[in-house]
Amino acid sequence: MVFGVVQGVGFRPFIYRLAHELHYKGWVKNIGFGVEIHVESEEKTDFKDFFKGLQEKKPPLSQIEEISHKSASFQNIKDFTIKKSKQGESFVFISPDISICENCHKEMMSQPDRRFHYPFINCTNCGPRYTIVKFLPYDRKQTTMESFKMCEDCNTEFTNPLDRRYHAQPIACPVCGPHVSLSASRTGKAIKGGINKAASLIKEGKILAIKGLGGFHLICDAKNYGAVRRLREIKERKTKPLALMARDFETIEKYALLSPEEKKMLLSAWRPIILLKKKREIKGIAPFLDEMAFMLPYTPLHYLLLEHLDLIVATSSNKKDAPIMKDEEEGIGELCDYILTHNRPIHMRADDSVLRVVDDKPLFLRRARGYVPYPQRVPQELEIPHQILALGGELKDTISLYKNGYVITSQFLGDLDEYQNYKYFKETIHHLTKLFEVKPKVVISDLHPDFHTTRYAQKSGLPHLQVQHHFAHVLAPLLEHKIPPQNKVLGVSLDGYGYGEDGLAWGGEFLLVDYSSYKRLAHFKYVPLPGGDLAAKQPWRMALSYLMDAFNSKLPKVNALEKVSKNKIKTVMSMIEQKVNSPLSSSCGRLFDAVSFLVGLSPLEVEFEAEAPMRLESTAQEGIKESYGFSVKGNLLPYQISFAQTIKSILKDLAQEIPVSFISAKFHNTLARVIVSIAEKTRKDYGINTVVLVGGVFLNKKLLHEATSLLEQKRFKVLRTINYSPNDESISIGQIAYGLNNLKTRENLQSEKADIGQKR
Repeated sequence: MVFGVVQGVGFRPFIYRLAHELHYKGWVKNIGFGVEIHVESEEKTDFKDFFKGLQEKKPPLSQIEEISHKSASFQNIKDFTIKKSKQGESFVFISPDISICENCHKEMMSQPDRRFHYPFINCTNCGPRYTIVKFLPYDRKQTTMESFKMCEDCNTEFTNPLDRRYHAQPIACPVCGPHVSLSASRTGKAIKGGINKAASLIKEGKILAIKGLGGFHLICDAKNYGAVRRLREIKERKTKPLALMARDFETIEKYALLSPEEKKMLLSAWRPIILLKKKREIKGIAPFLDEMAFMLPYTPLHYLLLEHLDLIVATSSNKKDAPIMKDEEEGIGELCDYILTHNRPIHMRADDSVLRVVDDKPLFLRRARGYVPYPQRVPQELEIPHQILALGGELKDTISLYKNGYVITSQFLGDLDEYQNYKYFKETIHHLTKLFEVKPKVVISDLHPDFHTTRYAQKSGLPHLQVQHHFAHVLAPLLEHKIPPQNKVLGVSLDGYGYGEDGLAWGGEFLLVDYSSYKRLAHFKYVPLPGGDLAAKQPWRMALSYLMDAFNSKLPKVNALEKVSKNKIKTVMSMIEQKVNSPLSSSCGRLFDAVSFLVGLSPLEVEFEAEAPMRLESTAQEGIKESYGFSVKGNLLPYQISFAQTIKSILKDLAQEIPVSFISAKFHNTLARVIVSIAEKTRKDYGINTVVLVGGVFLNKKLLHEATSLLEQKRFKVLRTINYSPNDESISIGQIAYGLNNLKTRENLQSEKADIGQKR
């Protein structure tokens, strides 16, 4: 038996070909999250050649986690066959959508080939999967290709086990498959010329909506600032970075620096967007930041389009804060001049995945197209017979399902306080539970009483467990790295917001964690959030809050505050002093906002989440070792970490005209040293040598690298998410981890009370 990513990736045909090559008889079939293989030979053999071929020649998209084998009785089988799985016998895995493979690309560019320049060419090793599947079993009639009847040539390939298109459900050709069409967005008038004409329109400065795998992109010429500026106006995106699609590496290297690992990830079958260090500025693409987001073409259509162009903006076609559009009927015409679409429907929408490389490992900012729905195996000690649905948090949400020892996590769903995203959230629950035949026995949500996910869980009629936000954050990498249930770790969970047990806004947390419970060892000192949620949008409010905390309400002269009217400053100071609409928070994200504003980098009001911290990170100078002072206060747990000394020292540096790049680096180093300080204290008090770094703040490349480096120098083992984002996308995974451990010890689900996630 072979377990891992071995379904939907051409693994059974590979076994068939390998067995024929080695003259073995037998059969192969899907079982669970794996395949079962029976091989036999009339000649005496130890099958070493078969096992060697299994590892060395496996399909490029497969991932073998485990191989188990035993001797079987000789059945005198006359041939080798691919058996069909019985309904219900297999927990069928659906492959993610995969970029066009090298073989298909060569055929598409070969003039004699019958699929020359065909924008929907694919095979077992590439093409659409997750976004076109409607139901199981995974047959063509259960996908959005159902209306395209195969021609004789395609059917011959589809039914030949020796062909790489054997059982490739989406295969097609110009005779029998989908086709593209171009039209004017306002009038709907059809325009001749297809992809070639679309490229010409882009060169003219037009904005096009182009249908991809998981939705539409809005596309324009990246080097035409007028087109870029108009695209920003249409999307209501003043400064938020835009993603770029480049024809090839040579184009990318004109504008960005590339490490070998970044090249490898850009060229991988999953084709994510990668954040790369700028070499040359492209006006209007990523203002105020030191990185730009690049990807390579991943569909045949992209390659054909980029025969005529070298660099385009390719951003998700969504209205502000809404999900990516997948159908023309959703109003795509309002966002563009022309629409290049096709008649292969998208069933499940999915954004492009976004990551950066830190210490030669991926760090996901958004996990979606290309990676979903790859499953995750849980530690054997946590496996249970029950099935679970975890709903995540509220922002950057995902859902996760547990079944038969595996966790399946959805694509990025967005912020659920936006109605269209909440609708998308419900659609995804319905789709994934049907697709993987999951019938949850329990539903898990965040501790926050007013989250949409909490209310959904309460209305579900299922036993409902709740897990504290930062506890769930820490549990996600424990599950990913298969940490045994008996082990304890120090979880450092730094983000913008999470509902705490005390009803306050947490976000700078140091937790002693195992799968069953947590203890809050330390946290950033509580400071007021003047205006509540408004404080996260207007960083000057947090700057005032930290200044009043550091100087006991006697404000020093701060140049950055000259941009704020005296009346506003007076009002906010009064709110803080009188504790009016100023809830307390230990948020690390809000500390970043305050410092970014104080050093003059942040605008009065940010356009998007983490804009102020991103500007601060981008400015930090490399090679600086100095840091600022801080204090750890309290005789009882949890200790409070005060940054009053840090704020005072930053103002001194500003007064002495120390470069902002130097100040930013010192601030990042300070946070890294705070982490090491608490880690060393935890080691001394509890004997803990493993530190988990999680939360959206650890999307900060400089902080993650510096904290990891310092901890490893002190001989700590450092864990972080590798296959998932450390931000709130991983909350649902942590909820699954808690649920597995909790349900392992509980027999009566109906008597479960909503007290889960409380500290023990």
